[in-house]
Amino acid sequence: MRELVVAALVCGLALGAVGFDHPTPGLGPGANGARYATDAYPGFDNVDDILKPERKEPRWFSFITGPNRENAKDQFAYCKGLIRDEDFSKARKQLDALVREWPTAPEAARAQQLLAEICLEKLKDYEDAFAEFRYLLDFYSLQCDYAKIADRLYEVAGILRIEGKEIMFIRFANTVDVRRAYETCVLRAPGAKWVPEAMLIIASLREDEGKFTEAIKVYENLRNLYPEADEAKTALVKEADDRMDVLREREYNRARCLDTIDFMRHALKRCRPEDSVTISEYLEEARGLIEREAYMGARFYDSSTRTRRSAIRAYERFLSEYPKSVYAEEVRTRLEGLKGSVEK
Repeated sequence: MRELVVAALVCGLALGAVGFDHPTPGLGPGANGARYATDAYPGFDNVDDILKPERKEPRWFSFITGPNRENAKDQFAYCKGLIRDEDFSKARKQLDALVREWPTAPEAARAQQLLAEICLEKLKDYEDAFAEFRYLLDFYSLQCDYAKIADRLYEVAGILRIEGKEIMFIRFANTVDVRRAYETCVLRAPGAKWVPEAMLIIASLREDEGKFTEAIKVYENLRNLYPEADEAKTALVKEADDRMDVLREREYNRARCLDTIDFMRHALKRCRPEDSVTISEYLEEARGLIEREAYMGARFYDSSTRTRRSAIRAYERFLSEYPKSVYAEEVRTRLEGLKGSVEK
């Protein structure tokens, strides 16, 4: 059985079973030619950090670290032999050496994909597997099945999210690295079916970092780009949660408060029925914040250092704007008293 698996890996991947001759259009290209949606993803990290790949070059002391054969064809055959012998660590190094030494050879793209698959399936080195699949998309986008490799990249990002980062045989949470991995997937395949799900994950990872303003941007962009997706409904209530967190935690800001009220009104018209109660409560809370600020502003004029007429005008203005406020009855009572004293 083991021999059959190894044979499948060699024959299927090395001979192009995934398909190198028919790239799928529409998802987004690699780094060697066409456009990215670099300005369409607010809330992502600096796209230059994600979209500027470095091409592999021959290593120093290549007489030691370089390929063991004289040309790409023989080197590729040699690598397949290493895989048949299950010497996956050496096969990894020699496939990488092939790509570095002969990057434009017909075997280079197949070697790069085989390298990525070995890192993933045999060596379980998920961070390197992600980097190698990314390199395949970046530099061999026209020689591979772009859609399938993009799906593979997304699959590895999911594994990274579960596995964490290993440092000295200890695993740690790697929120930032995983988020950037998902951002890499979206930017390289903006038309893939999993993009709305990926953007939800990116926003949630932003929340894990405590960066709620950035998470809001991602949720908002998700809703704008994929308004009919189920993920857009989830993004709506998640964005409402984050907007309220920002409103509560930061110093009062009237413009932010008004913007939050407008958002909650919009959200109530578009949310799922089961989310309407939560959003209604958020709307009332935001309204309460702005009413209290207006009430405190009116009371500022009701002091010994201000004239009664200034206080009357302030209270009348408050009642005209918030006639049903929880403070309305108190204000009316005080207003009557002020007006009575002026008349006397």
